[in-house]
Amino acid sequence: MMLHKRVRRLSTILAASAVLALSSPAFSQDISESHLKAARAAVAAIHATDPFDNILPQAAAALQNQLIQKNPDMQELIGKTVTEKAMALAARRADLEKEAALAYAKVFSEKDLNDIATFYSSDAGKKLLDSGPAVTRDLVKAADIWQNGVARDLAQQVGETLAAAAKAAAPAKPAQDATAPADGSAPADGSAPADNSQN
Repeated sequence: MMLHKRVRRLSTILAASAVLALSSPAFSQDISESHLKAARAAVAAIHATDPFDNILPQAAAALQNQLIQKNPDMQELIGKTVTEKAMALAARRADLEKEAALAYAKVFSEKDLNDIATFYSSDAGKKLLDSGPAVTRDLVKAADIWQNGVARDLAQQVGETLAAAAKAAAPAKPAQDATAPADGSAPADGSAPADNSQN
């Protein structure tokens, strides 16, 4: 039991060490400049950082509105200052591009990144990027319809099978004498009932 615990503890330590090694600055130094260049090209080709384009403008607009509400008499100065400072910070976008390239370089080989950049720079790759969201929406709609049909048919088929099984397992009702009606009324031929109730 002790050996099992020691092996598990050693495995945990080794796994943690591997994570730290991969995320440490030393690992980033192992990535060659050509590898990073390929990563930058891939990041640009797939527009990986485009979703973050609005972060600085949105932050500037929110700050400007907040400051103007507190100091409406300084609206012109606030607008000018916020715009000026935001423009100065825009140069820091390069830091995001660098981090994105490094993230891709850690996962993909230089050849992979070159292949990715080549494909997504091609007409087919550009079309995939442009039309991909619309295709995905159509696929989600089709999947919803398919899912509903499959669920409906599954429920119906299982219900039919269970109903048939329940019917087969039900105790058989005793057969009635065809000549003697169950309610004691006279038989269709006009003869007396079986219990001689007319006597």
